[in-house]
Amino acid sequence: MTSNDSPAADRSEPLMGGALWRRALRVPLRDGVRLAADLYSASPEPERVALPVLLERTPYGRRAQRGSDQDRAGVLPSPEDIAHHFTDARYHVVRQDCRGRGDSEGTFVKYLGEGPDGVDTIDWIVRQPWCDGRVVMTGVSYSAHCQAAAAAEGAEGLVAMFQDSGGFSSAYDAGMRMGGAFELKQATWALRQAVRSPEAAADPVLAEALRRVDVAGWFGAMPWRPGCTPLRHLPAYEDFLLEQWRQDAFGDYYRNPALYGRGHYDRFPDAPSLHLGSWYDPYVRSTIENFTALQELKAAPSYLVMGPWTHGHRCDTFAGDVDFGPAATLDGNLAPSYLEFRRRWFDRALGRSHAAEGDLPTVQYFLMGGGDGRRDAAGRMRHGGAWRTDVQWPPSTTSPVALYLTPGGGLTPAPPTAPAASVSYDFDPRRPVPTMGGQVTSGEPVMTGGAYDQNAPDARVHGARAPYLPLDSRPDVISLSTGPLTRDVVLAGPVTARLHISSTAPDTDFTIKLVDVHPPNADYPHGFAVNLTDGILRCRFRRSFEKPEPLVPGEVYEIEVTAPDTANRFAAGHRIRLDVSSSNFPRFDVNTNTGEPEAAARRTVVATNTVHMDADRPSHLTVWVEGGADALG
Repeated sequence: MTSNDSPAADRSEPLMGGALWRRALRVPLRDGVRLAADLYSASPEPERVALPVLLERTPYGRRAQRGSDQDRAGVLPSPEDIAHHFTDARYHVVRQDCRGRGDSEGTFVKYLGEGPDGVDTIDWIVRQPWCDGRVVMTGVSYSAHCQAAAAAEGAEGLVAMFQDSGGFSSAYDAGMRMGGAFELKQATWALRQAVRSPEAAADPVLAEALRRVDVAGWFGAMPWRPGCTPLRHLPAYEDFLLEQWRQDAFGDYYRNPALYGRGHYDRFPDAPSLHLGSWYDPYVRSTIENFTALQELKAAPSYLVMGPWTHGHRCDTFAGDVDFGPAATLDGNLAPSYLEFRRRWFDRALGRSHAAEGDLPTVQYFLMGGGDGRRDAAGRMRHGGAWRTDVQWPPSTTSPVALYLTPGGGLTPAPPTAPAASVSYDFDPRRPVPTMGGQVTSGEPVMTGGAYDQNAPDARVHGARAPYLPLDSRPDVISLSTGPLTRDVVLAGPVTARLHISSTAPDTDFTIKLVDVHPPNADYPHGFAVNLTDGILRCRFRRSFEKPEPLVPGEVYEIEVTAPDTANRFAAGHRIRLDVSSSNFPRFDVNTNTGEPEAAARRTVVATNTVHMDADRPSHLTVWVEGGADALG
């Protein structure tokens, strides 16, 4: 391919009174498909000055304004505003529609083709007279996935990456599945994008049918089958959703470089990378793993920034019903604005910055907690928090500490001594434990991410069947906690639980949720239980995600349930709480307990699940605590 393979000679059009110029491009790919893109520059003849190119690839419309582009509180720039900021800083900017989206040719299949398409796009850009041979990729969420996909294909010319709220280390572990369970945000995302698809734009009847879908009703009618899903009117989208769901074991499907950076880090360019995420985002695990792996494997520096937000909401002080204070935002704390934060980092990554070495911390993370626990003017609980820095993750000041489960509902540093102790409950797949906030995005109208009071019966709990009970009051939830803490306890790092379990079913799930329990006050007479992170394991994958094995009913197994990392200050007087159960719906699909793959099952059975907590089977939670075990007294 040469610079003449596409109508890049189209004339530029002036924007912003001539302060910005835009030229339409058609980028040719190896299979003949052409992708629509816009080149933004500071002059009508960008080829006169070769500059580094900032590339963003998106399925959401290259000229569409997105909420995740928020620059400062209350300020949402347009794509033109964003481009102008960078063209003023002597960059060219290219924004491109992904295959089958916007004005691009081809058929959209989520994720799987973004690696080759990204490589071809970068290869074409570096051949253009307006590019100096350097391409920097940027963007949020799906655009971050596009970056990792291109990097995993060994894209030449890619000299830096700014991955915000995405970029798969392993989609099987975060983003598509967790612990073997399917993340149902894939269904709500697909439906939302189907409504905005080129197919719907060309067919008003199809568009209206998709808008009228009763999403909550369909979530109450699972499992779905071909032709019997909320996407039945748009087969291309239904096909990729059902294929994702059917692929329950880790295999070649998930080894696609676009989904599996972990297996292809050796092919990533040795280029600076910044990984920006948030504690209530589905991609916590990917963000942290990409950072730690590239920091170890590459000579070029990697950086990690973790805030307390939901997906892409870096300019908010809150997540759900919990506020973290004015220090929580990126803008005004880490930089004057998100645009300025990115520009400074791009300049540094390309050697344009003359800032002293070491003035950009390797790790910046927001430690949640420490607030007074009262209700603010917006009706949110003041949980508080502050930014911290370190040279690594987990922070160098932390070390792992075990907290043991007791049948009386305790969580204690002392290992159990009883010869036999356990707690059992019945798990009915027809009455799953409802999702109540957490690391969720694109879940509306059936679920919403963020921090919520886990003990508050609340009609906003989507997907649950009445009655709405406080979660720790449900008979199918084991709720365990420490006593009131005598001092502040800082937790920052991974969260895992090693549980000794048995079941009457050939397969079932176990879930964990870490919670900070505020004591009662005048605003919250029953206290406030803040969810921090949660995880799940489908037991047939307890030994291997590649080769599922059924359980033998009644036999005891040791399993490990992992939740994404978090960082929180448990203030004196608070309690550290762990909830254990067997479902979290509709965040994850529900195990039928039959042993059949969930995408094919039509029936359910009630399982009696048991967690053993005795001297020989010491089920325990492991968290990373500042000061180690001594911090817990």
